[in-house]
Amino acid sequence: MFRLVLQCTTIVCTSLFAGGIFVFPLLAPAFMEHLKLTQPQLSSIALAGMAGQYPFSSVVGKLIDHHGPRVCSFLAALIFSAAFGLSALEIHWSLDSSERPNTAAANRLIVYFGMAGLGTVLSYFSFVFSATKTFTNYLTVASGITMSLFGLSPLFLSYIAGKFFSDPSADSLDVTHFLQFLAIATGVVHLFGAYALTVPSTDSNVSPPLSSNADTSDSPNERSPLLDDENPSSCAVDPRDGSAFQLLQDINFWLLALYMVMILGVCEMIMSNVGTIVLSLRPGTDRTSIPKGEQAASLQVKILSISNTTSRILVGPLADFVSPVFSHQKLRGFTTVRKHRISRMVFLTGAASLLAATCAWMILGAQTQHDIWPLSVGTGITYGAVFTVLPGVTCSIWGLRNMARNFGIITYSPFVGTTFYSYVYALIVAHHSDEDGACQGRICWESTFYVCLGSSVTALVITTILWRNWSGRT
Repeated sequence: MFRLVLQCTTIVCTSLFAGGIFVFPLLAPAFMEHLKLTQPQLSSIALAGMAGQYPFSSVVGKLIDHHGPRVCSFLAALIFSAAFGLSALEIHWSLDSSERPNTAAANRLIVYFGMAGLGTVLSYFSFVFSATKTFTNYLTVASGITMSLFGLSPLFLSYIAGKFFSDPSADSLDVTHFLQFLAIATGVVHLFGAYALTVPSTDSNVSPPLSSNADTSDSPNERSPLLDDENPSSCAVDPRDGSAFQLLQDINFWLLALYMVMILGVCEMIMSNVGTIVLSLRPGTDRTSIPKGEQAASLQVKILSISNTTSRILVGPLADFVSPVFSHQKLRGFTTVRKHRISRMVFLTGAASLLAATCAWMILGAQTQHDIWPLSVGTGITYGAVFTVLPGVTCSIWGLRNMARNFGIITYSPFVGTTFYSYVYALIVAHHSDEDGACQGRICWESTFYVCLGSSVTALVITTILWRNWSGRT
């Protein structure tokens, strides 16, 4: 019992400190001020952090499946500390630089934030799959709660930045000391995770313990239980447990991957650039509306975090209640622990619809900083809902044994999407910027959201195809 409490406590701590790359909108104004970076350079740094999560995700998933979460948490500690520590040194050394853009510093920050992205996926997989592989009968609740805590990370870190590392009178962030804090705190927390994050033995999830007199035959006899209730998550003979090559031969995998490219790619582009989006608009006419400058960017980060977290908290239990994950048991075949009422595809369809409505709002309704909050709310809910439901979908379709590997492979998709949409945004901003690199008004991003709206509608069509193809399986 003590070990379980320690594990759950560690999951909370690591998840709250794992989202350092998502506070980039707080750092971007300081990078612009001290390093004189252009929007394409800022987008490249933000993209490195977001996209750095994905290139090794399948490798990290395989590490989890075969060696457990401890190794990943230890590696996350080393990489986070190095990435944020080197970033802090870069800013400290560049504070007195010339008025020209510091291209060399921008290139090094791209590398450091790419490292932080890798640390994020190592951390994310360690606490999510520590929870889901421990509580297999409530897989989506476990993933939803842990992911919701991860969604709180930007809010938590933004609060720390505002409380301890900001000067309210000057509306500025002490970015150097904040990055130093992240380097130390993330390292310590994840080193503790390397000790406390565990999963049950794989053998215990495969077959019940055998006594010395037990019949080891797979065929039932007078000693065989009528129902394999001692092992509800057994997947020893699960026909869904295929190789990675078999996974890649499934056309439905590629349809799901394309959905992820479009939906999560758009979401992560918005999350990385919401600060510059809000600053491109004039403040609202109401004096009590969204504050100016870095406080406006900070507020959007908090709204995104709250929306992301709320969706994960609500969607996880709801999905497990109405759409429990299908497990495979030796004598009963595919079954669920509770009645299956509706396909999980309804959540992916709803997410695509919400993102399409959000993009339409930006095209038709957003005029001032006060109008940006629907963008943050819609993006946060969409992002949280998709990531919460995804492990359950992959488990129901492709089995539990290789769930982390399959999840890692499918998450290559946002890497492609984030790269594409981030550069679409950056190039459009650069095209409409003045000689000083500044861009003001809706023209900075309006064309980008036309592209995002078309992508969201296309993703909505894909979910209807998958819903039909996976009828009765999700």
